[in-house]
Amino acid sequence: MTTKLKITAIKPYPVWVGTRNQMLVKVETDNGIFGWGESGLSGRERAVAGAIEHYREFLIGRDPMQIGRIWQEVYRSQYFEGGRVLQAAISAIDIALHDIKGKALGVPVYELLGGKQRDRIPTFASTGDEAEGDVAIERARELRAQGWQAIRFFPIGQSSKDIFEPRESIGPTATMLNKAREALGNDVVLGIDYHHRLSVAEAASFCNKLGRGVLDFLEEPIRDETPGAYESLRTMTDIPFAIGEEFASKWQFLPYIERGIHQFNRLDVCNVGGLTEALKVAGWSEAHYVDLMPHNPLGPVCTAATIHLAAAVPNFAWLETRAPEAKLGFDNSDFFPVQPRLDGPSYPVSDLPGLGVEVNEEAVKAESFRFWEAPHLKRRDGSVTNW
Repeated sequence: MTTKLKITAIKPYPVWVGTRNQMLVKVETDNGIFGWGESGLSGRERAVAGAIEHYREFLIGRDPMQIGRIWQEVYRSQYFEGGRVLQAAISAIDIALHDIKGKALGVPVYELLGGKQRDRIPTFASTGDEAEGDVAIERARELRAQGWQAIRFFPIGQSSKDIFEPRESIGPTATMLNKAREALGNDVVLGIDYHHRLSVAEAASFCNKLGRGVLDFLEEPIRDETPGAYESLRTMTDIPFAIGEEFASKWQFLPYIERGIHQFNRLDVCNVGGLTEALKVAGWSEAHYVDLMPHNPLGPVCTAATIHLAAAVPNFAWLETRAPEAKLGFDNSDFFPVQPRLDGPSYPVSDLPGLGVEVNEEAVKAESFRFWEAPHLKRRDGSVTNW
């Protein structure tokens, strides 16, 4: 490809797929090559679409092959840099530009990231938000029988749409996990996502109720705004932490990586700034022996982009997959006729040019945005708590 390309259109598509909206973005060029990206800021898709429309005004006519330069311009050419909404918009555009460049050069995206280091991407599966107690353990048995070696649980009370009391959750959840380890044995990786619903004291109490070696990772036990709070919790438990799905830049990762706070990066390519930023975080993490365990709760475009990242970096553990969870519908084939497909507990790495995903744009256009709001949880005294 010797002809210089120009961006001719950037189209945001916030559309309902399955049980939630997906924020898809199409970037078109003057020679017919186009790319797809996805934003990860679930529940705030219209805000992201508005940011993309702002960026569109000065990106039309630019060379889509200059991905790094475009990233710097959309990030730095405003006084108020960064933030989750802007970074989610930048992420979607950046992923789409990688899709374009791979297609233009006739290579899969992983070749743009340094080449393929693995042929298959191992995943971890989850027992499901609704599964609790013995039901969750039985679901974990099923996942184990299907080949998964890494399984994530959710806490008791996770599925509540109204009340969540941390102290009512941590005891029964610890009991469930202790039983799960006994039932599943020591050669399977077990983790839990507490969805940042605990305080430092509550998280420490939870950890103290677990048998030694029960958990291989504890995901997002507390909120992330104050790294020092995580450092305090770090002194109270030796369970590895999995943190970072909410981080919207390499700068948010900085204290966690450099101060040795966590062991797994829950990096989200659709929130952190796309593949351009994700690759920098991956290299930084490698230098500190932190493995990537990417957040991947969205659609096939996010999955494909993350697979290419996972294929290209050395320090990778598992990719989140929601595919075993019933009837979520995020991977609807009517919308995504070509997409990554699990082969047992792993994704084969596609050698198709670009991301290796096809989107049925007419189906996307025919579907509308539906207002969706995460539950606004309260404690029993009426005060607001985290979802």
